[in-house]
Formats: sequence, structure tokens, C-alpha cells
Amino acid sequence: MLTLASKLKRDDGGKTGRASGASDSTHRVSIRDRLLTKEVSELEAHLPSTCKANFPDEDKLHHFQLAVSPDEGYYQSGRFQFEIDVPEAYNMVPPKVRCLTRIWHPNITENGEICLSLLREHSIDGTGWAPTRTLKDVVWGLNSLFTDLLNFDDPLNIDAAEHHLRDKVRLY
Repeated sequence: MLTLASKLKRDDGGKTGRASGASDSTHRVSIRDRLLTKEVSELEAHLPSTCKANFPDEDKLHHFQLAVSPDEGYYQSGRFQFEIDVPEAYNMVPPKVRCLTRIWHPNITENGEICLSLLREHSIDGTGWAPTRTLKDVVWGLNSLFTDLLNFDDPLNIDAAEHHLRDKVRLY
């Protein structure tokens, strides 16, 4: 992250020294990357204690992993990895999120697809993605999938939800 932030500062500083109208496409930084620089700083300052973000390449804030380790509920003491890809059209479209850990969860398929309303581009109930949402909202939403957003009534993984209804003592 520090590398991209310093690159942005260098690029901004270099613009003042250029002749007006001159452009150098190698120095352009996308709107997405500018947004992500700010959002990642905010995210790191407000990350839930049960989450840990990992940026494999500090120059690519648009691709990172999130580990969620719930401290309560059915999934307590588990560790679940998510891959988050932020598309170039961000913040008009939501990030693409996939669960890398195989899990028996009513809102996550065995292939890693996730049912979380704020990740939907179009939502009837108004809780879907909006340009005012941030990465912090996505991380808090993923974290909540293991506690208060755990939804057995409207499952993506029907088998997991039915299993829970048959055997409420054990989910796995």
C-alpha cells in the first residue's frame, strides 16, 4: 500500500511541473486506484478484530485476501479465506468476492459463491451495492456472515440450510 500511495503523491507532484495539455499515459493512475488508496487506509484503521487483510502485491490494492476467524457462533474458531477483486469500474460496481475455504454454510456455496446483499449490483430491497459503499462495508458484511447475517431462511446453499433445520445441534 505504501508503494502505491507514494506513487500517487509523485504523480500529483509531477503534474504541476508539466506544460498544460501535456499528458503522459504511463503516469496516469485510475480513479479506482485513487479510491482504493484512501479506502484501504480507512479499512486498516477499522478492521474488525476477527479479520485480517493480506495484500500480496502492495501496488495492486484491487486484489487482496481477507481471513475471517469468528469468535462466536457456529463457526467459532474457524478460519475462512476470501479473495476480493475490485473491478476497474469500482465504485459503480461492487467488488467480486469468492470464499477460498470450503465451508458448509447456508449463504456460501461449496464453490465459494457468496450470498450477501451488498455485493449485488441490483437489489430489489435497496440493500445492494451503491457507490456510497466502501471496502470497509464489504469486510464487515463478510465478517457478519458468520454471526448476525447468517441466514437459514433464504439460503444460497439449500443443502446446508436444510441440514441445519434437521439437526440444529450440529451444523457440519
